[in-house]
Amino acid sequence: MTHHTSRLMAALAAILCLTLASCSKTKEKTADDVQFVKTAQAKRISDAAELNYPGRTKSSEEVNVAFRVSGPIQRIYVKEGQYVSKGQLIAQMDPRDYEVQLSATQAEYEQIKADAERVIALYKEDGTTASNYDRARFGLQQITEKLAHHKNQLADTRLYAPISGYIQRKMHESGETVSAGMPVISMFNAGDVEIEVFVPASDYARQSDLLSATCSFEVTPGKEYPLEVVRVSKEANATQLYAARLRIKGDYDHQKITPGMSTMVYVSYQAPNEVNGVTVPTSAIDRKDGQTAVFVLDTNTGTVKRRTVEVGRIDLSGNIQVLNGLKPEEKVVCAGVRYLTDGQHVKELPRTSKANVGGLL
Repeated sequence: MTHHTSRLMAALAAILCLTLASCSKTKEKTADDVQFVKTAQAKRISDAAELNYPGRTKSSEEVNVAFRVSGPIQRIYVKEGQYVSKGQLIAQMDPRDYEVQLSATQAEYEQIKADAERVIALYKEDGTTASNYDRARFGLQQITEKLAHHKNQLADTRLYAPISGYIQRKMHESGETVSAGMPVISMFNAGDVEIEVFVPASDYARQSDLLSATCSFEVTPGKEYPLEVVRVSKEANATQLYAARLRIKGDYDHQKITPGMSTMVYVSYQAPNEVNGVTVPTSAIDRKDGQTAVFVLDTNTGTVKRRTVEVGRIDLSGNIQVLNGLKPEEKVVCAGVRYLTDGQHVKELPRTSKANVGGLL
């Protein structure tokens, strides 16, 4: 055999070895090319849906107190946080201008009254005309009303508490000039508190399905308080949420639970009659070609089957309702569904032990 022939044979042998090795690796890869998947069991929709809302306590009665006349504030008699009784004087406006006004009106009243009385007396004796009598009578009525109005204005320079409760905030201080109707002091009553929460339109429409509501506070750990609905607004705010007010039923510690506290409200709704399906993680849903589907695992064959389903609403825990097409306890792939094909062989990822925090072991 020539040297050239030997080199050619060696090259062919090397190529053959490489080809065989490549085929071997290809076969090995095909045999092991089974995708690992994460699965979850379909869970039956419970008869009641539990939802949570953050809330804040509010006084059942809050008022902004204002003078009915304009002028400079002479003195404010209360401090923030102070308790006041209904009818207690809480602020005084400088009455000087209103005292002068009343004094002038009082003098005008006395003059018109005297003139009117003389005309009325003459009329009774047929000493004047009916026209003069009417003018005197209506003039006296007009000045009487004007006098009463100016007396009221002077009285309105003193501001009294409309309810018994606590001073929440002072909007103005002594020496400031305020207009009529401008809030000067904010206060709330000393009675029961209410809890205000904001709910989306989907839950607003389910008011008739409300089963129960409770709340909890950090200041009373481990204790929940039953609630009852007081009122729900009929109009959504700028963020499309509806304000709802709830009241604590029964006794509670008024010294610990006060207006302005944060709380968590737990609401239980009756599930609609037509909802009798299951829930799965939203990540299990595969939307393609206008269809909504899930990949159901056949544990006997180790394959997944793409199945069309009808879905409902998503709850706060991140699960979605499957109304038709899936049974309770069936396993669905809940990660990477867009990379699967119908009938593909898969293997389940092993479950992480509860003791293996973070899946590090």
